[in-house]
Amino acid sequence: MSIHTPPGALARLRVASLVALPVLVFSAACGGGDGTKDSGVASVPEETATGKPADSAKDDSSQEGAKKHKSAFYDAQVKYVQCMRAKAGVKDFPDPELSGYLDMSKVEKVVDPNGNGEEYKGGKDGVCVTELKAAMNVEPERDDQKDYESMLAHAKCMREKGVSKFTNPTMSGGNVLPGGDPSPADPQLDTESATYKEARTACKDKLLDGLDGMQ
Repeated sequence: MSIHTPPGALARLRVASLVALPVLVFSAACGGGDGTKDSGVASVPEETATGKPADSAKDDSSQEGAKKHKSAFYDAQVKYVQCMRAKAGVKDFPDPELSGYLDMSKVEKVVDPNGNGEEYKGGKDGVCVTELKAAMNVEPERDDQKDYESMLAHAKCMREKGVSKFTNPTMSGGNVLPGGDPSPADPQLDTESATYKEARTACKDKLLDGLDGMQ
């Protein structure tokens, strides 16, 4: 699949490789014991200086950290958008959503159909690649299982809405591989057809924030 054929999920995945960074990082969640045996006695949660149980304090800290990370992601995306408007010359490049993610359907509207997809990869000559990478580096950690379930629901919806060849996502080595066109090298889905566009609009809400455009 070439970057010369936007819009389309695989085109954007191709873009990610051009900037040497993944569009999304799907990490495997690994769990395990600490090697100790359960004594069978329930222990009283250790209290912190705040008077809250230690576990509660950890939860608060984790939530606060997540908020800060989300804020950092949004701020980084704003800088990227500003760069795309000022340096890349895409004056109508859309604002990020409150989640920090870009609405790819809006990005597609500002893509030059006769260009090489610069709007997806940091502008012509990569003038905003530094800002793009900075945003991607602070993207909040994702839950690969939830992402998989979201894309699976989206794929089923696309087929129900008439795009019969739309494939399911798969899990490989703890990573989520998006579904979509069954033959990326020789596309079988007409992303410009009325049926495809209508299905995409109808099924968009099946995708979690940040997954729009992944398949």
